[in-house]
Amino acid sequence: MKTSKSQQEQTRRNLIRTAVDLITEKGYDATTMKQIARDAGIGDATIYKYFPSKEKILLAYYELCIDITLEVVQETPGWEEFTLQEKLQRLVDALLELLLGDREFVEITRDIFGKSPLLMMRDNMPGQQTLKQEIISLLEEAEQRGDISPCDFKNLIGGLFGDYLFAVIAYWLKDESEEFSNTTQLVDMTLAIMVMALKSGIVNKVTELASFMLRNQLSRIMQNGSGLLEMVKLVQNGLGRGLGDAR
Repeated sequence: MKTSKSQQEQTRRNLIRTAVDLITEKGYDATTMKQIARDAGIGDATIYKYFPSKEKILLAYYELCIDITLEVVQETPGWEEFTLQEKLQRLVDALLELLLGDREFVEITRDIFGKSPLLMMRDNMPGQQTLKQEIISLLEEAEQRGDISPCDFKNLIGGLFGDYLFAVIAYWLKDESEEFSNTTQLVDMTLAIMVMALKSGIVNKVTELASFMLRNQLSRIMQNGSGLLEMVKLVQNGLGRGLGDAR
Protein backbone atom coordinates (compact mmCIF):
# COMPACT_ATOMS: atom_id res chain seq x y z
CA MET A 1 0.00 0.00 0.00
CA LYS A 2 1.44 3.35 -1.04
CA THR A 3 1.78 5.91 1.73
CA SER A 4 0.90 9.56 1.21
CA LYS A 5 3.37 12.41 1.66
CA SER A 6 1.68 13.42 4.89
CA GLN A 7 1.99 9.86 6.23
CA GLN A 8 5.63 9.77 5.23
CA GLU A 9 6.27 13.07 6.97
CA GLN A 10 4.49 11.80 10.08
CA THR A 11 6.63 8.65 10.06
CA ARG A 12 9.75 10.76 9.57
CA ARG A 13 8.92 12.99 12.53
CA ASN A 14 8.05 9.95 14.64
CA LEU A 15 11.46 8.44 13.87
CA ILE A 16 13.21 11.65 14.83
CA ARG A 17 11.28 11.91 18.10
CA THR A 18 11.92 8.26 18.91
CA ALA A 19 15.64 8.67 18.22
CA VAL A 20 15.81 11.76 20.45
CA ASP A 21 14.19 9.91 23.36
CA LEU A 22 16.31 6.77 22.96
CA ILE A 23 19.60 8.62 22.56
CA THR A 24 18.80 10.81 25.56
CA GLU A 25 18.01 7.73 27.67
CA LYS A 26 20.64 5.24 26.46
CA GLY A 27 23.32 7.39 24.86
CA TYR A 28 24.30 7.74 21.24
CA ASP A 29 26.55 4.70 20.87
CA ALA A 30 24.15 2.38 22.71
CA THR A 31 21.22 3.32 20.48
CA THR A 32 20.89 1.36 17.25
CA MET A 33 18.93 2.00 14.09
CA LYS A 34 17.06 -1.24 14.76
CA GLN A 35 15.98 -0.01 18.20
CA ILE A 36 14.80 3.28 16.78
CA ALA A 37 12.78 1.51 14.08
CA ARG A 38 11.15 -0.92 16.47
CA ASP A 39 10.29 1.72 19.07
CA ALA A 40 8.80 3.82 16.28
CA GLY A 41 6.69 0.87 15.18
CA ILE A 42 8.18 0.31 11.74
CA GLY A 43 10.19 -2.51 10.14
CA ASP A 44 13.93 -2.75 10.69
CA ALA A 45 14.66 -2.07 7.03
CA THR A 46 12.05 0.66 6.56
CA ILE A 47 13.98 3.19 8.64
CA TYR A 48 16.71 3.26 5.99
CA LYS A 49 14.19 4.59 3.48
CA TYR A 50 14.03 7.69 5.62
CA PHE A 51 17.51 7.93 7.13
CA PRO A 52 20.65 6.10 5.99
CA SER A 53 22.38 6.57 9.36
CA LYS A 54 21.99 7.88 12.91
CA GLU A 55 24.03 10.94 11.97
CA LYS A 56 21.40 11.87 9.38
CA ILE A 57 18.72 11.65 12.06
CA LEU A 58 20.66 14.12 14.18
CA LEU A 59 20.86 16.57 11.29
CA ALA A 60 17.18 16.00 10.50
CA TYR A 61 16.28 16.89 14.09
CA TYR A 62 17.84 20.34 13.73
CA GLU A 63 16.38 20.83 10.27
CA LEU A 64 12.94 20.07 11.68
CA CYS A 65 13.54 22.47 14.57
CA ILE A 66 14.46 25.23 12.12
CA ASP A 67 11.30 24.58 10.09
CA ILE A 68 9.10 24.62 13.21
CA THR A 69 10.81 27.76 14.52
CA LEU A 70 10.15 29.65 11.29
CA GLU A 71 6.50 28.60 11.39
CA VAL A 72 6.19 29.69 15.02
CA VAL A 73 7.75 33.13 14.58
CA GLN A 74 5.58 33.97 11.58
CA GLU A 75 2.52 33.26 13.71
CA THR A 76 3.69 35.71 16.39
CA PRO A 77 1.06 38.44 16.92
CA GLY A 78 2.22 41.68 15.30
CA TRP A 79 5.09 39.93 13.49
CA GLU A 80 4.78 42.14 10.42
CA GLU A 81 5.26 45.25 12.56
CA PHE A 82 8.41 44.00 14.28
CA THR A 83 11.72 45.69 13.52
CA LEU A 84 14.53 43.64 11.99
CA GLN A 85 16.23 43.28 15.37
CA GLU A 86 12.97 42.19 17.02
CA LYS A 87 12.37 39.58 14.33
CA LEU A 88 15.88 38.16 14.62
CA GLN A 89 15.56 38.16 18.41
CA ARG A 90 12.24 36.35 18.24
CA LEU A 91 13.72 33.76 15.88
CA VAL A 92 16.63 32.97 18.20
CA ASP A 93 14.37 32.90 21.28
CA ALA A 94 11.86 30.59 19.59
CA LEU A 95 14.56 28.13 18.59
CA LEU A 96 16.07 28.00 22.08
CA GLU A 97 12.60 27.56 23.59
CA LEU A 98 12.02 24.64 21.25
CA LEU A 99 15.37 23.04 22.10
CA LEU A 100 14.94 23.51 25.86
CA GLY A 101 12.93 20.32 26.31
CA ASP A 102 15.65 18.34 24.52
CA ARG A 103 18.63 20.13 26.08
CA GLU A 104 20.32 16.89 27.16
CA PHE A 105 19.99 15.50 23.64
CA VAL A 106 21.29 18.74 22.13
CA GLU A 107 24.35 18.49 24.38
CA ILE A 108 24.94 14.92 23.19
CA THR A 109 24.77 16.04 19.57
CA ARG A 110 27.23 18.86 20.25
CA ASP A 111 29.81 16.32 21.37
CA ILE A 112 29.15 14.15 18.31
CA PHE A 113 29.43 17.09 15.91
CA GLY A 114 32.64 18.12 17.69
CA LYS A 115 34.17 14.73 16.88
CA SER A 116 32.86 14.80 13.29
CA PRO A 117 33.20 18.42 12.10
CA LEU A 118 32.41 17.41 8.52
CA LEU A 119 28.81 16.91 9.63
CA MET A 120 28.57 20.65 10.27
CA MET A 121 30.22 21.89 7.11
CA ARG A 122 28.23 24.76 5.60
CA ASP A 123 26.48 22.64 2.93
CA ASN A 124 25.53 19.99 5.51
CA MET A 125 24.26 22.35 8.19
CA PRO A 126 20.65 21.42 8.94
CA GLY A 127 18.04 23.86 7.69
CA GLN A 128 20.78 26.04 6.20
CA GLN A 129 19.04 26.89 2.92
CA THR A 130 15.62 27.44 4.50
CA LEU A 131 17.09 29.67 7.19
CA LYS A 132 19.26 31.52 4.71
CA GLN A 133 16.28 32.41 2.51
CA GLU A 134 14.30 33.59 5.54
CA ILE A 135 17.11 35.89 6.70
CA ILE A 136 17.56 37.28 3.19
CA SER A 137 13.82 38.02 3.06
CA LEU A 138 13.98 39.81 6.41
CA LEU A 139 16.93 41.90 5.21
CA GLU A 140 15.16 42.76 1.96
CA GLU A 141 12.04 43.86 3.86
CA ALA A 142 14.10 46.01 6.22
CA GLU A 143 15.95 47.52 3.28
CA GLN A 144 12.71 48.35 1.47
CA ARG A 145 11.32 50.03 4.59
CA GLY A 146 14.49 52.07 4.90
CA ASP A 147 15.32 50.53 8.28
CA ILE A 148 18.80 49.55 7.09
CA SER A 149 21.14 50.91 4.44
CA PRO A 150 21.24 49.15 1.05
CA CYS A 151 23.29 45.99 1.55
CA ASP A 152 25.12 44.15 -1.22
CA PHE A 153 25.88 41.13 0.93
CA LYS A 154 22.48 39.86 2.03
CA ASN A 155 23.28 36.43 0.60
CA LEU A 156 26.49 36.21 2.65
CA ILE A 157 24.78 37.42 5.83
CA GLY A 158 21.96 34.93 5.30
CA GLY A 159 24.47 32.10 5.13
CA LEU A 160 26.46 33.30 8.13
CA PHE A 161 23.35 33.54 10.31
CA GLY A 162 23.18 29.73 10.43
CA ASP A 163 26.73 29.68 11.84
CA TYR A 164 25.69 32.34 14.34
CA LEU A 165 22.68 30.32 15.50
CA PHE A 166 24.69 27.18 16.16
CA ALA A 167 27.31 29.25 18.00
CA VAL A 168 24.53 30.65 20.20
CA ILE A 169 23.30 27.11 20.89
CA ALA A 170 26.82 26.05 21.92
CA TYR A 171 27.03 29.02 24.32
CA TRP A 172 23.54 28.32 25.67
CA LEU A 173 24.52 24.73 26.51
CA LYS A 174 27.29 26.02 28.78
CA ASP A 175 25.22 28.82 30.28
CA GLU A 176 24.58 28.22 33.99
CA SER A 177 23.09 31.64 34.72
CA GLU A 178 19.55 31.93 36.04
CA GLU A 179 17.03 31.42 33.23
CA PHE A 180 19.96 31.59 30.78
CA SER A 181 20.19 35.34 31.28
CA ASN A 182 23.77 35.42 29.97
CA THR A 183 22.63 33.90 26.68
CA THR A 184 19.82 36.42 26.44
CA GLN A 185 22.29 39.27 27.02
CA LEU A 186 24.71 37.86 24.46
CA VAL A 187 22.00 37.57 21.80
CA ASP A 188 20.69 41.08 22.56
CA MET A 189 24.14 42.59 22.22
CA THR A 190 25.27 40.72 19.12
CA LEU A 191 22.03 41.34 17.23
CA ALA A 192 22.10 45.02 18.20
CA ILE A 193 25.64 45.31 16.81
CA MET A 194 24.63 43.50 13.63
CA VAL A 195 21.62 45.73 13.01
CA MET A 196 23.61 48.84 13.89
CA ALA A 197 26.22 47.87 11.30
CA LEU A 198 23.50 47.29 8.71
CA LYS A 199 21.88 50.65 9.44
CA SER A 200 25.18 52.52 9.13
CA GLY A 201 26.13 50.82 5.88
CA ILE A 202 29.47 49.79 7.30
CA VAL A 203 28.84 46.17 6.29
CA ASN A 204 29.44 47.06 2.65
CA LYS A 205 32.56 49.06 3.46
CA VAL A 206 34.13 46.36 5.63
CA THR A 207 33.33 43.59 3.16
CA GLU A 208 34.75 45.56 0.25
CA LEU A 209 37.93 46.21 2.22
CA ALA A 210 38.25 42.57 3.28
CA SER A 211 37.75 41.44 -0.31
CA PHE A 212 40.44 43.83 -1.57
CA MET A 213 42.95 42.76 1.08
CA LEU A 214 42.21 39.08 0.53
CA ARG A 215 42.95 39.33 -3.20
CA ASN A 216 46.18 41.25 -2.63
CA GLN A 217 47.58 39.39 0.38
CA LEU A 218 46.39 35.80 -0.02
CA SER A 219 49.34 34.61 -2.11
CA ARG A 220 51.87 36.02 0.39
CA ILE A 221 50.07 34.48 3.35
CA MET A 222 49.88 31.10 1.65
CA GLN A 223 53.61 31.17 0.90
CA ASN A 224 55.16 32.16 4.21
CA GLY A 225 52.56 33.73 6.46
CA SER A 226 53.89 37.24 6.00
CA GLY A 227 51.32 39.93 5.51
CA LEU A 228 48.78 38.40 7.87
CA LEU A 229 49.39 40.89 10.66
CA GLU A 230 49.41 43.75 8.17
CA MET A 231 46.10 42.57 6.75
CA VAL A 232 44.52 42.40 10.20
CA LYS A 233 45.79 45.88 11.04
CA LEU A 234 44.46 47.30 7.78
CA VAL A 235 41.06 45.69 8.33
CA GLN A 236 41.02 47.06 11.87
CA ASN A 237 41.93 50.55 10.65
CA GLY A 238 39.38 50.33 7.85
CA LEU A 239 36.69 49.32 10.30
CA GLY A 240 37.58 52.24 12.53
CA ARG A 241 37.38 54.69 9.61
CA GLY A 242 34.08 53.16 8.54
CA LEU A 243 32.60 53.65 12.00
CA GLY A 244 33.86 57.22 12.02
CA ASP A 245 32.24 57.95 8.66
CA ALA A 246 28.99 56.32 9.81
CA ARG A 247 28.83 58.75 12.72
